[in-house]
Formats: sequence, structure tokens, C-alpha cells
Amino acid sequence: MAMRDTEIKIFTGNSNPLLAENICKEIGIKLGASKVTSFSDGECSISIYDTVRGCDVFVIQSTCKPVNDNMMELLILIDAFKRASAGRITAVIPYFGYARQDRKTKPRDPISAKLVANLLMMAGANHVVTIDLHASQIQGFFDIPVDNLMSTNIFADFCKQLVDDRHDEFIVVSPDVGSVSRSRIFAEKLELGLAIVDKRRQRANSSQVMNLIGDVAGKNVLLFDDIVDTAGSLCNAAEALKYIGGAKDIYACVSHGVLSGPAIDRINKSCLKNLVLLDTIPYPSDKKCDKITYLSVASLMAEAIQRIHDEISISSLFYNS
Repeated sequence: MAMRDTEIKIFTGNSNPLLAENICKEIGIKLGASKVTSFSDGECSISIYDTVRGCDVFVIQSTCKPVNDNMMELLILIDAFKRASAGRITAVIPYFGYARQDRKTKPRDPISAKLVANLLMMAGANHVVTIDLHASQIQGFFDIPVDNLMSTNIFADFCKQLVDDRHDEFIVVSPDVGSVSRSRIFAEKLELGLAIVDKRRQRANSSQVMNLIGDVAGKNVLLFDDIVDTAGSLCNAAEALKYIGGAKDIYACVSHGVLSGPAIDRINKSCLKNLVLLDTIPYPSDKKCDKITYLSVASLMAEAIQRIHDEISISSLFYNS
């Protein structure tokens, strides 16, 4: 039976329930009734109160901090739906944790992203949807369909209001060589030039700016990246652009705001004028930063879910055509 003839049901774990609710509002359905708690020893406890037999089930769960707890919630939810005879199970992972561990960089390194892919398939996922995957080749770690949506249009629509008709005053900057491809697409959409910060990473969560490729003097900068973790690299790049490159105002558009450790403090003290993030990861409620603005991915993810359910192509959502 085609999925469009079956009922669609959306559930969530504890990582980002507000995003799940907003996605359901966009589609016009209620969030599935379930409860995800923990036993006294920390083991994950799942209770599902809706019938899912034969249904097209979507589980929305970012594997952000606490990464391992959220990962186990997702895996156990998928297993529960499989054992409850769901027709198809799609893991919707707005932020895909462990994506930065996609290859061996030194002897005896694990490839944790591949392990996560194996776990999701073994649990019973039939399909994976994510957004701005850190390394797009991770799609090849799966033996099931993986749809990697792109946020470029969301950021471009926001920045068009900022740039307006002042194209000569702005330039897009990739904070490292690895982000050049996505930054180029972003620059083309805004009809802006592109510069690159060439940095050397000496250890995890630490980097040193080496060279600036391109002229940013006297221009307002739009930094474009996929993850801001401790914010060291981002703030260092901003400092180099302003005090070495001679840039004016510096804005940053970043898909996933991990914001761990000293991130908020660094951003507050940095020369960044505004940091624009997606709501793939909830903002840490115990911290405050007036420089941060959030844009919602609910509409994009809702359209992807609806198209997958209706068996309609979603290529336009990740090729940004």
C-alpha cells in the first residue's frame, strides 16, 4: 500500500519538542502521544500511547547535548515503533550528532558517524532526514535513503533584507576551506562576492587563522558555516576579518548552534554584530546573548515530511533550485 494512503504520525523525544510541535502545526496534525523519561538508574523509558500499526511514522529528534541520551532516546523510539508494526519509520534528525567524526584523521581513530548510521539502521529506521549535514558523504554510510536538506534559502531570505540594494558593501566569507561549497551557493543567491579564511586546526575545538583569501577591506561580512560549537573558530575568524582584513560589520549565519563550553561568553565578547542560527538545536535556557537571532526550520522540515509521505520529489529542498 502506498504511504499516501496511510496515516501520518509524528513523534518526538526530549531533544527539541518545540520544533516538533511547530512542524506539526505547519502540517496541520497533532503531535503523537508519547512519553520519554528515565528510570532511576538513567536508563531510557519509552511509552507510546497512539496506535501506529501500518502508519507512516516520523520521529523528530536532534542528537544534540546530551548527545548520548538523545541518541539512545531516538534508537529506542525507533525500535518501539518497529515492534509496534509501523508501516515505515523515518528518523528526522535536524542536527546529526557525531557527524564531525566522519573519517580517520590519525591512527586508531573511530569513524563514529558510520557507527551511528549502523545503529539507526539496526534499530529499524527506513529513512533518514537531516539538514545541513556536516559532511555530505555521510549519506553513503547508510543503506537506506538519506535526505540532506539545505538551509541556504532560509538564510538568504533573511539576509536579503540586510543587504537590500547595498551589494557593493557586502561580501560572503567561508570560515574555512571545507565550507567553500555551501558558502559559494549562499553568495550566488545573494549575488555577492566570496572570500575564504584559511585556518589550521591544531586540536579539537581549537584553530588558528593562517591566511585570508580575498579582499574584505571596507566591506560588511556575512560569515557562513554549518556548526558553531565552542565558538573559538568563528570568533577568531571574525577578529581576523576585522582587525587584519579591515572589514566593517561582521554577521554570521550558522546552521547548528551547539554553543558548548565558553561559546556564549566568547560571542558576547567578540566583534560579531549578529549571529543567526537555526532552531535545529534549542537555545540553552540558562545562558543569554543578545547577539543571537534564531530562524525556524519548521516550515522546511514540514514540507519535506509531507512530500515524503505523499511520495513526491523533494529534490528542490536540498538542491535549492
